[in-house]
Amino acid sequence: MNVDLSILATRAQEGDEKSLSLLLQKLEPIFRGFFVKRIGSRIEIDDLIQNTLIRVHKGLSDLKDPARLKGFAMKAALFELQDFYRGRYTAKESLFDAFSRSEGHATLTNVGAVIDVERALQRLSPRARKIIELREYGYRYEEIAEIIGSTEAAIKMQVKRAFDTLREILAALLLWFS
Repeated sequence: MNVDLSILATRAQEGDEKSLSLLLQKLEPIFRGFFVKRIGSRIEIDDLIQNTLIRVHKGLSDLKDPARLKGFAMKAALFELQDFYRGRYTAKESLFDAFSRSEGHATLTNVGAVIDVERALQRLSPRARKIIELREYGYRYEEIAEIIGSTEAAIKMQVKRAFDTLREILAALLLWFS
C-alpha cells in the first residue's frame, strides 16, 4: 500500500491517529538519510530523528497545504541539524548524568548534582528561568519570543547569558566540592 504523504498529512490533521502514525513511520527513513548524509553514522542520529518527528507532529496542525509536507518536514530536520551543530544535544546529555536505568525505570543516583542544578537555576531571574524552561521543552527561539513578548534576537541573548551564568555558578560549586 503506497499512500501519498500529503493524503496522510490531511488525515492526520483531521485527527486520524493511524494516519499520523503511518506518516511518521514513512518520514523516519527520509530523516535518517538526511542526517546520515550530513553527519555520518553517529549515535546522535536517533535523537535527531526523534526530535524532528516531534517537531513535525507538533507543527502539523499549522501546515496549511499538506502538499508541502515534505518541505515542511525537511525544514524541521534542518532546524534540528542546526541545533545539533550549536551544541544543543551535548548540553541535554549532561542533564541526565544524575540518573541511571534500573529495570526500565530511571533512578536518581546523585542527588547532590540535581540539587546543585536546582540551586543554580534559582539564581536566574524568573524571566530567564522561563526562557530556559521553554527552550528545554523544545520551543524554538521564535516561539519563545512570541510567548514572552520579545524579539528572537533578545531571546537568543537571554539564553546565552543564562547559560553563561549557570556555567559560572556550577563551576564555583564544583570548585567548592573539590
